[in-house]
Amino acid sequence: MLFVEANGASIPALGLGTWELSGRTCARVVEQALRLGYRHVDTAQVYDNEREVGDGVRASGVRRDDVFITTKVWTNHFAPHDLERSVKESLVKLRLPSVDLLLLHWPNPHVPLSETLGALAHAKRLGLTRNIGVSNFTVALIEEAVAACPEPLVCDQVEFHPYLDQTKVRAACEQHGLALVAYSPIAKGRVKGDETLGKIGRAHRKTAAQVCLRWLVQQNVVAIPRTSRVERLSENIEIFDFELSAEEMSQIAALASPRGRLTDFGFAPKWD
Repeated sequence: MLFVEANGASIPALGLGTWELSGRTCARVVEQALRLGYRHVDTAQVYDNEREVGDGVRASGVRRDDVFITTKVWTNHFAPHDLERSVKESLVKLRLPSVDLLLLHWPNPHVPLSETLGALAHAKRLGLTRNIGVSNFTVALIEEAVAACPEPLVCDQVEFHPYLDQTKVRAACEQHGLALVAYSPIAKGRVKGDETLGKIGRAHRKTAAQVCLRWLVQQNVVAIPRTSRVERLSENIEIFDFELSAEEMSQIAALASPRGRLTDFGFAPKWD
């Protein structure tokens, strides 16, 4: 497994996303992923599956110290006292003394960012999390967050796949030593029938999804694909035994379009 280093954190380059996974399915998928060699699991308060993620981690038999666990604070818990309380609730559900990475899930313009970041840094100082970061932050918000946070931020987790150009956000992350973590890295399954990705995949005896994930990891980006199917778990992790050429990397980057974003809620910030 490759790792992405960022402001003191060492993040496994491939992780398991758990959005929309619930109940026994969630616990089973987490357990299977860890048995297959995954060492990074991503959850969130709003996913309502932290308990099942914790169950899956324990059932896997993998040592806690060998698993990188991320959770995210939902926007209605951004007031300082509420943030700390909600994180402690998350840890009770996970049945863990701490997580490896705690993120602000989306920006919330109704609570001063400096106050929320102060509370996030305090959670780290209390030992509730080893690292802190943000999610769905634009370049302007990254700049504001880095300047205001009393502890180093280690990542921005955003939607990123070949159909969405994230050059500006990537550059801002690099400038400040942050990792970029890609959710929806295979564009919610839309890459399957892509001619360009299929052709490149055939040259390497890989699927379009594997090419997609390799393209991200090869850029030092962390990818956290979600799947509920065990056979797909096996496919997604088989990306460390081949390399894309510079020309192939460029061909994939050229697939981006202004209409490529798939996750865009009414409360989202003004994207770059």
